[in-house]
Amino acid sequence: MKFDICVPLLGFEKIKQVELQKIDDIFMKMLSVDDEHISFTLIDPFVLREYDFEIPTKIKEKLQVDEDSNLLILNIILVQTPIENSVVNFIGPLVFNTDNKQAAQIILADSTQYAIAEKISAFLK
Repeated sequence: MKFDICVPLLGFEKIKQVELQKIDDIFMKMLSVDDEHISFTLIDPFVLREYDFEIPTKIKEKLQVDEDSNLLILNIILVQTPIENSVVNFIGPLVFNTDNKQAAQIILADSTQYAIAEKISAFLK
């Protein structure tokens, strides 16, 4: 499934379109359509923890989000071996509007409950 990036990815502002590929029920791969050498592994944060944030109004407008929108929230994970050493970026969630195929990254700058590099082992029981 392809998405147009309506709010640039931090550090990857040139990426205008991405493709999501499902790996399994928890992980997805996000590939740049513009540059075949850029890809990210993403994780469903809700399988790890309670995760709640507000989407800023300006980003809601760009994503064309309303109360009926179907959104997919994913976070970038830096996969390590063993998997327990992998780290998740909870500060920069990616929001995908699956209705209109728009995507954006939000930076939760004021958040004190989430970090940029939290070890996945902290959430595994």
